[in-house]
Amino acid sequence: MHTALTIAGSDSSGGAGIQADLKTFAAHGVFGTSAITAITAQNTVGVTAIVALDPSMVAAQIDAVIDDFGAGATKIGMLANAAIARVVARTLERHRLTNVVLDTVMMSKSRAALLDDEAISVLRDEVVPLADLITPNVPEAERLTGREIRNVDDLKRAAEALVRGGARAALVKGGHLDTPTAVDVLFDGKTWLELGSARIPGRHTHGTGCTLSAAIAARLALGDALSDAVRGAKDYVTRAIAQAPGLGRGHGPLQHFPR
Repeated sequence: MHTALTIAGSDSSGGAGIQADLKTFAAHGVFGTSAITAITAQNTVGVTAIVALDPSMVAAQIDAVIDDFGAGATKIGMLANAAIARVVARTLERHRLTNVVLDTVMMSKSRAALLDDEAISVLRDEVVPLADLITPNVPEAERLTGREIRNVDDLKRAAEALVRGGARAALVKGGHLDTPTAVDVLFDGKTWLELGSARIPGRHTHGTGCTLSAAIAARLALGDALSDAVRGAKDYVTRAIAQAPGLGRGHGPLQHFPR
């Protein structure tokens, strides 16, 4: 059976983070393992508390999993602070992990900050160059590149800047843009892929970024080429949003096992 590792924070509401990643892996028939970076107290309304784990414990979790299971792909989400980001970068290098998908998590859906300035610098300089794909949304891509993004052409320029800055490939997600369709742009330094999908009205979008990056990782673990993995993952997330169970008073979770 194919395996995938998620390195991310725990979401007590089950809609994002480690919980969403493991559900997504399972939905793709991939056995999921995990290394938790932080514990959050949150629900669909907001984040009320965050406790980051000791960096050595994060590394120990990764070591234990890789030494026994290996990992057909690795998804990285919330890194919580600079110390954890550094130890994850060193651990990735030591194990020479492949099919690494980095979701550059900086803020929750409820606008709670999940990464400080120092950690963002470590993420950009030490973790991004080790990833096979990074998946920033518009605010994250703006923060990483220092460029304003207002349209699809800006998405493409941001993707180019991220690849020039060390990313092997960048999927810049355009969900935050005011466009008729939700457009994402993939660039691997040579080829472009522009993916559009109809916008689905509603507030049940908690964990979309986590779920998309985990789905890409799962499909890479299964042997998909990068472009095919991104296409399939976007289709999966679109169905997961459309079939959301309608839970919670705020930004509700997706249906991670859609029809």
